[in-house]
Amino acid sequence: MSYVDFIAPIHKATTRDYLARANDQEFPKAKAADLALKWDVEYWDGDRRTGYGGMNYDGRWRKVADLMASHYGLKAGDKVLDVGCGKGFLLYDLTQAVPGLEVTGLEISRYAIEHAKPEIKDRLVEGKASELPFKDAEFDFVFSINTLHNLPCYDLDCALREMMRVGKKHRYLCVESWRNESEKANLLYWQLTCRAFLAPDEWEWWFKQTGYTGDHSFIYFE
Repeated sequence: MSYVDFIAPIHKATTRDYLARANDQEFPKAKAADLALKWDVEYWDGDRRTGYGGMNYDGRWRKVADLMASHYGLKAGDKVLDVGCGKGFLLYDLTQAVPGLEVTGLEISRYAIEHAKPEIKDRLVEGKASELPFKDAEFDFVFSINTLHNLPCYDLDCALREMMRVGKKHRYLCVESWRNESEKANLLYWQLTCRAFLAPDEWEWWFKQTGYTGDHSFIYFE
């Protein structure tokens, strides 16, 4: 298991007003979270206060795709699974970075799949990270970005074990975390869907508990 950070540059490029989100009068935190947790239009393409504020393809994930392809030596014919793929933007960029790559996405949101990148829409499957509908060792590379922290502990346990089960070579995940009380407060203010508010050592405990041996990284709300 290694700490490999592909995501920090994208995460840090976004400006966030933590207090404004926590104190918003039109969308109080509980109301915003209720809307976000439907994983429907409000979360993906609604108001920024209830989610992404409009998730449209802009090519920003191509750098991540190139880094992943290089780091893991991905090649044509390799099978790749994205657990929590959203609209499939990173999967599409991976197919551009490595022509001939066989990609599959797992996503809980039917809305996200219906509005996915057209080129890979037919490669997306609706389902849960805790119950992957795939065979043992089916994929050469399994990854999950900004998804598993949304799971309660019983599903998180299953999801980590499932990533191990369906992968046969490389695995990578990125989740939200905090290193101090300031970052924990910012995470609490900003998040809409997070269930696992874990410090790095707590995440490490989950990795050992479930036998997850893939790579990982954390994003922090500084």
